[in-house]
Amino acid sequence: MSTEKPTEKPVDFIRQIIADDLQQGKHDQVITRFPPEPNGFLHIGHAKSICLNFGIAQENNSECHLRFDDTNPGKESVEYVESIKKDVHWLGFDWGEHLYYASDYFDQLHAFAVELIKKEKAYVCHLNGEEMRAYRGTLTEPGKESPYRNRSVEENLMLFEQMKNGELAEGECVLRAKIDMASPNIIMRDPVIYRIMKISHHRTGNTWCIYPMYDFTHCLSDMMERITHSLCTLEFENNRALYDWVLDTLETPCHPQQIEFARLNINFTVMSKRKLLQLVNEHYVNGWNDPRMLTISGLRRRGYTPASIRNFCDIIGIGKRDSWIDMGVLENSVRDDLNTLAPRVLGVLNPLKIVITNYPEDKEEELEAQNHPQNPEMGSRMLPFCRELYVEQTDFMEDAPRKFFRLSVGREVRLRYAYLITCQEVIKDDEGNIVELRCTYDPETRGGSAPDGRKVKGTIHWVSARHALQAKVRLYDRLFTVEHPDMDKEKDFKEFINPDSLQTLENCMLEPTLANADEADRYQFERQGYFCLDSEDSAPGKPVFNRIVTLRDSWAKLAKKK
Repeated sequence: MSTEKPTEKPVDFIRQIIADDLQQGKHDQVITRFPPEPNGFLHIGHAKSICLNFGIAQENNSECHLRFDDTNPGKESVEYVESIKKDVHWLGFDWGEHLYYASDYFDQLHAFAVELIKKEKAYVCHLNGEEMRAYRGTLTEPGKESPYRNRSVEENLMLFEQMKNGELAEGECVLRAKIDMASPNIIMRDPVIYRIMKISHHRTGNTWCIYPMYDFTHCLSDMMERITHSLCTLEFENNRALYDWVLDTLETPCHPQQIEFARLNINFTVMSKRKLLQLVNEHYVNGWNDPRMLTISGLRRRGYTPASIRNFCDIIGIGKRDSWIDMGVLENSVRDDLNTLAPRVLGVLNPLKIVITNYPEDKEEELEAQNHPQNPEMGSRMLPFCRELYVEQTDFMEDAPRKFFRLSVGREVRLRYAYLITCQEVIKDDEGNIVELRCTYDPETRGGSAPDGRKVKGTIHWVSARHALQAKVRLYDRLFTVEHPDMDKEKDFKEFINPDSLQTLENCMLEPTLANADEADRYQFERQGYFCLDSEDSAPGKPVFNRIVTLRDSWAKLAKKK
């Protein structure tokens, strides 16, 4: 079921229902399913469902099926299928031999539709879409019966066969369930269960020109796979009546239980596939795996770990009511994970050159640096040191206030793992820009401590100019500037896109050990944040690093100031 060792999950209302069912002998084993539509890439909301369905199966030593709801060929593709399989595997789950497609059941679904017609529970309707909406009624008024509702079984069978054989035009008619046009649940007012679509399917080709609707397909697919608990989000709560009606009317041999839970809503983002597709197609982002997107592929490229996403899903839990989760919860989840496993390295993002004037020009030495100060078992590495170094521009201030504990003229600071240095002179270009600092070092302070015991408050990071690895670094931030970008009905959600969501730094200087970085590696650039090698744009000798997350929740600090 999973590549990870099972962990004990908190008991939520769904797990309690399942535990009670097993205790009462309602089922011999639990079988769940994750049923994505292959019409887009999965996002963090799907990760919640994946962790729930596969997690419950794992906890009960049973199975979870991966089933693609491929009933709308006009919007589906093999690319989406493969990306979904990759995402589920990456999160740490495996469906084993239980990979299915709704298209596997097209013959059976057609037979079930014929059976409904024979039971006088389905009919072919020639109302067009606009007429059907007019006949449906409102929340306060019942609908009207279609003039085609009382066709004979024989006529309906003949028309449905003509639909199947491609003899009728697309949009000319549909097959509808015959339920109750006065039902207070509008979904039960004779819903469409089959429509004509003369589009080639990515698995069945041109075999079919009629395709079943989701609500008809899903419950029967669950039944045929003997799913015990069909877990879905709250927007399908009203659809449960139709789910049960189809199975009850057809008197199927088993009847899975649909249970709804609250979907995942995270602020500062959008979760609608349609809106995510807009962002991609209109080039607001660079594809589905843009690291600013909360798609699973985007999070993977950004540098999030599978464990951090699974832990996030555990933290937010499973509830019955929709609520909003702060983006900081997701960011803290990856911080917590990377804090323990990411080795520390030195990287200067906005370089300022310093020359140590009393250090010999031809001298080089290696200084030992801990890979993780809190985890000595992670070992150490050697950093080259020479006369010329790079430090951060923000670590120098010419007219520094008293509480500025970094470099300024006449002030002494500690170079991480190296020496104490003092800035003596500032070099500027013709336009007055600072281009170089002249400093001196104390050779008796190797390792950063002074033999005479003098205290130095400031410690800054650095890299050797002679040995530095030049790299491009991308600093990612939240994609939107407001908490709920798609809830303002007066404005297009794209108006709230954060113009500073991506900042690219072209000439960063990193310690030379990062020349051996792998896509799977995660690092903490000390004082900067967590970073990883970009999986797509990096090339030999031309690395590109993505910032996964900052060291602290800077947005939370801004919110407190407000």
